Amino acid sequence: GAGEPGTPLAGETRQDGRELRTLVDSIKVAGNLAEARKRLALPAAVGSLDGLLADPDTDFWRFCFSLPENNQPEEPAQLEFLRGAYAHVMGRTAYEGIAESMTSTATDHPFASILNAARKVVFSRTLTTADWANTTIAGGDTTEEVDKLRQGGDGYIVVWGGVELWRSLMRLDLLDELQVSMFPYIAGEGTRLFDGVPTSYAL
Repeated sequence: GAGEPGTPLAGETRQDGRELRTLVDSIKVAGNLAEARKRLALPAAVGSLDGLLADPDTDFWRFCFSLPENNQPEEPAQLEFLRGAYAHVMGRTAYEGIAESMTSTATDHPFASILNAARKVVFSRTLTTADWANTTIAGGDTTEEVDKLRQGGDGYIVVWGGVELWRSLMRLDLLDELQVSMFPYIAGEGTRLFDGVPTSYAL
């Protein structure tokens, strides 16, 4: 019934948002981010009413991405948002998954041509090579690496997964914009985005 884990709440409406799709899932428009100082934006966090993320292959994940607004990767606003980014930042796990999809298993995806041509930065101290075109590895101090990214160029910086990178950036107070799409759903189990981060980020 309503209120039990794993069930959407009937009669509830989702908070207004312009949900986009990642390579296989969802990102969310972070709005007009053009600023004098390049903004580091985390536009992808999908949460339940009990504060949990939509972990892959869970019932909550399937509920979120069965919705019409989350399965339209060719929407012009989505593509314009991605094209407008100065750089795309991700952790190693996200990088490896996205790179394989965009260059091998999902080359016809609407995001593929954009991301293949875009500047990409992987934050990892274990990755030694990055074969995806236009990709560099940031293996130094995270704050210094982010400061370097903010120098020059136009547009904003989009942060993709994973959650450990998101938390690292929050602990260092480096995120300028965080948008969370809340869904009328009690997940019951899953990953908590705000575990171990400063209280200033808590909802």
